[in-house]
Amino acid sequence: MNPTCPSKPPVRFADAETISPFRLLLDLYDHAVARTPGPGLDDLLTELALSAAVVSWWTRWQPTMIHTALRVGADLTDIAKATGLDAREVVDRWRRWVDVQTRLDIGGRPSVDPAEVRAIERRLGLGVVR
Repeated sequence: MNPTCPSKPPVRFADAETISPFRLLLDLYDHAVARTPGPGLDDLLTELALSAAVVSWWTRWQPTMIHTALRVGADLTDIAKATGLDAREVVDRWRRWVDVQTRLDIGGRPSVDPAEVRAIERRLGLGVVR
């Protein structure tokens, strides 16, 4: 494992989930490179825990990046190609994220401006349901 992370590698998702996202990626990479052909049970559980935590983190982070891409003018086709999703799934993930972010109150304001969301929906030709 990476020398900056001297503790024992996690073998449970709950432990892996406490690691910072970018550290997770590095640890998973380090683990995969250092892995030998006949790993023990802990090696397999570590890879499962690290990869599950990476997938969980990415699942939460991806809609933020989709929103950022939409905000700067990317179209659904380009986002779908970048993510490997179809355009409908891109919209579904983005809308689920936007629904939460527009209701999230930070200092009296939503986390994402509803007017910005409506502008993106209009640009994409989506029916505005807000």
